[in-house]
Amino acid sequence: MPKGRPAKKYSQAARVHDIIRLIESRHGITLDELVEATGVNRRTIQRDLVSIQEAGYPLTAEWTDGVKLYRFITGFKDVPPIRFTLQELMTLSLLRSQLDLLSGTPFRDDVESIFGKVNSVLPPRFAAHMERIAQVALPLIQGRRDYQGSAEHLKAIREALLYQKQLTVSYLPAGRSVPENYHFDPYTLLFQKGGIYLLGYAHERKALRTFALERIRGVEAGKERFEIPEGFNPGQALEGAFGLVAEPPMEVAVRFDREVGHSIKDRVWHRSQEIVEQEDGGVLLKFRAGGKMEILSWLLSYGAHAEVLEPPELREEIGKIVKGAAQQYES
Repeated sequence: MPKGRPAKKYSQAARVHDIIRLIESRHGITLDELVEATGVNRRTIQRDLVSIQEAGYPLTAEWTDGVKLYRFITGFKDVPPIRFTLQELMTLSLLRSQLDLLSGTPFRDDVESIFGKVNSVLPPRFAAHMERIAQVALPLIQGRRDYQGSAEHLKAIREALLYQKQLTVSYLPAGRSVPENYHFDPYTLLFQKGGIYLLGYAHERKALRTFALERIRGVEAGKERFEIPEGFNPGQALEGAFGLVAEPPMEVAVRFDREVGHSIKDRVWHRSQEIVEQEDGGVLLKFRAGGKMEILSWLLSYGAHAEVLEPPELREEIGKIVKGAAQQYES
């Protein structure tokens, strides 16, 4: 029993009513203050907060001066209708057309539902025009995964992300035949090269882990809530990675010839990159990142137009791969 007031002898419905009243009467209230006011434990309060969210109340949780405060969005019911210009609607339609990555997922169903609501309030002529814009735009996503078999997993993941609930994830790593189970706090979804990935904290490993959605074999929703660490940012968590694999970073230097140099210097490949233009029209690209296999895969896509200068072990490994490929074609 928590210290403070003795537990009140009332139903959950009455307690939830009191919690709603407490949240409405203050600019922000902490979990400990709710425990003190109701006389029940933190776990019970967390369950009550989930019930309040599921009932449709606009409950938010924000960190302020190192303390997490729960509050309702002010004037939520009085928010006026959102109006879009034709230019903004066109931008939304173009973005909609590029979401083939989400095919087979509940997110794609949500997008179609959103646009159904938007089109329902547009004059028929404008609604038809926006549909044409979405249909004629061409998404070019090579190697897109098929997520038809992952839809149910994503529904559970979506709920866990929304209400910050822990999961038990059954995951089959590459090269394994038996899945492994993880007690997991899901932080966010990542989108990379036509794939969807789940980033979060794995309790067994006591570290952040990234799971490819198509390798998830099962998802079981837990009852426990978790807290995302204050100040957590997925960009910072993967700052030293070339893609999604957070391995110890290495200093990489690659020379690209003039035939592909223009396409290298006009893009951002890594936040640490430095590009030096060469007299022959080529470019020298330097960056510091981890994720050897991701770097190798990227470099091999340029064939003879890219030469690894540093580090020596990366140059040696890519040389072996190229030699092996050459031997296959010689025969």
